[in-house]
Amino acid sequence: MNILIINHYAGSLDHGMEFRPWYLAKKWQEAGHKVFILSASFAHTRKKQPIVKHELQSEIVNGIEYLWLKTPKYSGNGISRILNMFSFTHKLKKHHKEIAKITAAEVVIASSTYPLDNYSAKRIANLTGGQYIYEIHDLWPLSPMELGGYSKNHPFIRIMQKAENFAYANADKVVSILPCVKTHVNQHGLPDNKLFFVPNGIWIEDWENPEQAPESHFSEIRKQKHAGKTCIAYAGAHGVANMLDSYIKAAKLSKTENFHFFLIGDGPEKSRLKTMAKKLKIDNITFLDSISKKAIPSILPEFDILYLGLKNQSLFRFGIGPNKLFDYMMAAKPIIMAINSGNDIVSDARCGYTIEPENPEKIINALKKIESLSSDEKKQMGERGKQYVIKNHEYQNLANRFLSIMEN
Repeated sequence: MNILIINHYAGSLDHGMEFRPWYLAKKWQEAGHKVFILSASFAHTRKKQPIVKHELQSEIVNGIEYLWLKTPKYSGNGISRILNMFSFTHKLKKHHKEIAKITAAEVVIASSTYPLDNYSAKRIANLTGGQYIYEIHDLWPLSPMELGGYSKNHPFIRIMQKAENFAYANADKVVSILPCVKTHVNQHGLPDNKLFFVPNGIWIEDWENPEQAPESHFSEIRKQKHAGKTCIAYAGAHGVANMLDSYIKAAKLSKTENFHFFLIGDGPEKSRLKTMAKKLKIDNITFLDSISKKAIPSILPEFDILYLGLKNQSLFRFGIGPNKLFDYMMAAKPIIMAINSGNDIVSDARCGYTIEPENPEKIINALKKIESLSSDEKKQMGERGKQYVIKNHEYQNLANRFLSIMEN
């Protein structure tokens, strides 16, 4: 079967995030299918951009054929990003006949975060006689409305809403990464029998032969452990959405406790957070440089407890599936998750505690609860998370699930 994944922000092992299209493509290719990934030449999610000289350019990346559409660079979430989106979708429409001829796709998956790629996905599927599937990552235009404060009457939102409604009216199937979208998609015209759920997951190969994090990171952890400290870590982007202020304030509140807090990563908030910690005179916190995704499995098991949080957003009522959480679970360590969402993987797996977001006192209480457990109880808590994520979120299983949706 020939499969085309259209994803504006698709990355690869070479380029960085986002990884899901490559993970699925690799597993489908191993199952004997021919897979193409069509993406933009520039995406803010990547650490490295491809070198693209032509409007439509083919390249083999990590064994998968990529079709790059040349798009302008941008920064932030303003007009330059919107122009990048429209450039991508315009060129996708312009070259859809050529793309159909190259791929002969029997399945066309519209998988960009925003829904504008659905129009051309349908055109390509019509030309090739293939299935047309819409994959929901975020609910656009609801996401920019609730997170960005856009009015439903804003021209940009009206364009996005029309595209979302088109997808629900025309797609053969809709696959959602978010688990709790049923009510929303029903309200926009999608019947239950067309809706399927395939979450994000873990690439288990990264855990079998991981890269090593820098020795300086390990030495910082050893120093605190030799001092008898319980080491807590957050590993990931330092952005506004991650609500790391609460984590730092928890470190301040716990100065009389035996806790030491680590932050691994980088992002737009890191400088401000370091300044905040310095002003508050917090000496039980350590900031470590970002490491590669492949090195994450080497360092997470060195900590005692792992933490993640997000701002208290109503949008999370549709569910979440942070890749960071699945990495934490694979590390087999107790987890504190400060997120209010429509699903609760930590509670389902019984691998830690889910607490109210944006509340430092709740973080301290959860830490104390974990510390009160015996060593065996903490080990069992972590192992439950690992077994849960392998069973429910390993990409071989997810790829097989998605493939069965295509084939049936």
